[in-house]
Amino acid sequence: MHDMRKNPIHLFPMLLTYPFDISIFYTMTTMTETSLENNITHSLYLSPTDPFKDLRLRRNCGEILLSHYMKFVNPEQPGYVGFANLPNQVHRKSVKKGFEFTLMVVGESGLGKSTLVNSLFLTDLYPERHIPSAQEKISQTVKIDASTVEIEERGVKLRLTVVDTPGFGDSLNSVDCFKPIIQYVDDQFERYLNDESGLNRRHIVDNRVHCCFYFINPSGHGMRPLDIAFMRALHHKVNIVPVIAKADTLTKQEVMNLKKKIMDQIDEYGISIYPLPECDSDEDEDYREQCRLLKEAVPFAVVGCNTIIEVKGKKVRGRMYPWGVVEVENPEHCDFIKLRTMLITHMQDLQEVTQEVHYENFRAERLAVGGSSGVRKARLDSDDREQQLQQKEAELRRMQEMLTKMQAEMDAQKVQQQNGGVRSHNV
Repeated sequence: MHDMRKNPIHLFPMLLTYPFDISIFYTMTTMTETSLENNITHSLYLSPTDPFKDLRLRRNCGEILLSHYMKFVNPEQPGYVGFANLPNQVHRKSVKKGFEFTLMVVGESGLGKSTLVNSLFLTDLYPERHIPSAQEKISQTVKIDASTVEIEERGVKLRLTVVDTPGFGDSLNSVDCFKPIIQYVDDQFERYLNDESGLNRRHIVDNRVHCCFYFINPSGHGMRPLDIAFMRALHHKVNIVPVIAKADTLTKQEVMNLKKKIMDQIDEYGISIYPLPECDSDEDEDYREQCRLLKEAVPFAVVGCNTIIEVKGKKVRGRMYPWGVVEVENPEHCDFIKLRTMLITHMQDLQEVTQEVHYENFRAERLAVGGSSGVRKARLDSDDREQQLQQKEAELRRMQEMLTKMQAEMDAQKVQQQNGGVRSHNV
């Protein structure tokens, strides 16, 4: 059709279902849309009688779509109805609507929680963060800091909310320091339940916590009592993913020993962490192998860094040490890639587990005790409004009766005056 070496238009056919539906995708590299259209028309030699003469350009998710839809004809393939394209409709609707995800990070200060989150999503969620001094940490209480950012990648929008918990485990008395976190998780469930029980249910903002990264200090021999108490208090409310922070301070053998120790403690104390979904029998071998490696990597030993350094002529994100470089995105150095793959690949499953397990448990508990406080409040507000309407109606009836009585008195006085005038005339 045309010389690919001379013409800088790269054509990538993505979908071809001839004769009843033809769609060809093209990606524009170095040309504007107008020049692209002219060059495509010239390169394809479209004649007035060519069946492709009605080709049109339109932009779709950052790509240039060159599509031609022929007339409605009876498909030659027997037994074809067309509902096999329903997943495409769901895909287009989902891309248009966008996605929401809430991630909570919990752990003591200095473990690199903020750095890891910025490394995961390639953004800066804490541009003006205040680091408290040692004196301030003595009486510091746990605060809940929620930051929301809109991320767009190849036309897909993600509304990411990261909930940080500064002050967790930093004060001298850390007893019940996780109660504000439990209260925050319950409040989000309560808000969602109230929105579902309201009148306007079309645009419900989902702020429920879908996943919680719990950071474990690598310097300890396993989990501390505070770590165990926190996980046991929240494992029925949120999907907990244990993370070993600053894994570059440990050797490979130390990392393996620490992982085994943590998993033994999780089994010993009956803690339920997020279970990666099982692969179906019809899944391909590569995906099943990926899931197996992800399960073996729990808890994830990660290193976070946003610094770009050059190693052997290649720019990578990593940390420079006198003895070498730790690459954040190198699977041989840490589990950062595995953690990100788990989060992105199973993001939909994390939301489904939150909806179908944790939220349903909360909802059933609320309904068992007579409904949520929000529902009761809505009912009380409705009763108050009905009572106010009844009072206003009663007041209107009293005013109407008073007006009727006054009108009757005025009519009686008028009749009396007329009768008195007649009697005096007769006299």
